[in-house]
Amino acid sequence: MPTPEDLARENIDALLNRCGWVVQDKSAANLSARRGVALRELSFKTGEPDYTLFVDGKAIGTVEAKPEGHSLTGVEEQSEKYVKGVPFGIPAWRSPLPFSYESTGTETRFTNRLDPVPRSRNVFAFHQPDTLLKWAQAEKQLNQRLRGLPPLAEQHRLVAEVERRLSVLEELEAVVNTNLQRATRLRQSILQRAFEGELVTAELDYHLPVSKEFPLAAERAVTYGRSR
Repeated sequence: MPTPEDLARENIDALLNRCGWVVQDKSAANLSARRGVALRELSFKTGEPDYTLFVDGKAIGTVEAKPEGHSLTGVEEQSEKYVKGVPFGIPAWRSPLPFSYESTGTETRFTNRLDPVPRSRNVFAFHQPDTLLKWAQAEKQLNQRLRGLPPLAEQHRLVAEVERRLSVLEELEAVVNTNLQRATRLRQSILQRAFEGELVTAELDYHLPVSKEFPLAAERAVTYGRSR
């Protein structure tokens, strides 16, 4: 008759398989069978974790199994000993191993030892091999990036300052648009008067840069004005 721990391992095997891990006995290890391999009872310097997780042939974490109903509080200390005792010659993504799980098959806890303050927390499932590898290769973990943010009060101040400056820009944009509309109306008025011959040279010199804007219309207006 299977023991409670055997039943827990059966459930854990199924959970690992669903998340992309192939479970193997150490006597029949084939680390190239799949990207993620969970190897049972590999001997470490500090004991035998129930599972050692490998991604692309390199160790990345451990899983410690406990029977259903067993409290997982404090078991992470046992996992911590395992991740520090990887045998010489076994390739690993990091040393100590960065990730550890404790599971009863119905409850699972996870620790990311790359966090600034590693803490065990409940998870709904094992992470996929790709996810653990991405974290292991990252320069900074999410918690480290969050710790680099300014305090909440300073964030609010910065947001308020950005909104204030955007408001000033909107006001300036409105002023510029108004002036552009006025300039357009003024140019249309000057052109109309120029074509009708109502402008004299002095007016053109004052209102219209003859050499830069509307040279043809202005020249005709000046000629017409002189000929009258």
